[in-house]
Amino acid sequence: MSGSNVAPRGDGAFVDLYWLPLGAGGHVVRWSGLLYEAVVARRERRRCRPLFHAALRVGAGTRSVAIEQAPAWGVGAGTDVVAGGPVGSRWLGRLRLFRYEVRCRRDGVIPDVVHAAAPPQRLSDDPGVARRVLALAAEAPTPVWGRDELGMGEMWTSNALVAWMLVRAGIPVEAVDPAGGRAPGWAAGVSAARRDGPRAGPPTGHSGRARRGSRAGASA
Repeated sequence: MSGSNVAPRGDGAFVDLYWLPLGAGGHVVRWSGLLYEAVVARRERRRCRPLFHAALRVGAGTRSVAIEQAPAWGVGAGTDVVAGGPVGSRWLGRLRLFRYEVRCRRDGVIPDVVHAAAPPQRLSDDPGVARRVLALAAEAPTPVWGRDELGMGEMWTSNALVAWMLVRAGIPVEAVDPAGGRAPGWAAGVSAARRDGPRAGPPTGHSGRARRGSRAGASA
């Protein structure tokens, strides 16, 4: 992954992108990811490539917020949740085991960040862009994880969420490289964001308060 040397502005604003190995710190996700990549690589007649999971750390003023999509169980579950959705199918999503959360952690902590494949890539140091990214976390679509409910040609994943937020916030993503591996779902997020267009109106920021319930729709 190629980092961007954006000089700090002195106002604490930044948008940093991290690439974490899929399943870092957890055996189930890691092994299921390896199986998935083996199947896809064989179908596409190529070698297997490492899979990565995107996460963001966003600075706005004196605070730093970590944004990540993760299972609604295990380490960090229930912390500063702003949205959520089902995994696999909406029927399975009735069970917590098959749900995911979109978290905006006000402590700035990204679980398993020690496993990051490379230093974070600084995508922006513009305060307005940072505020837009924070606001978009709670506005993101929440379709079924692992399915293509939005008709983008690729399944929705945590990478799709991050890509959707960045593109709608006005951040170029053409040069983003997942550390030489693959980021399943990234293209779906880019396509969905371009369909939705740039975020309208002034940035509102994000209060960091958890939202009750979760979004069931996938039309946003």
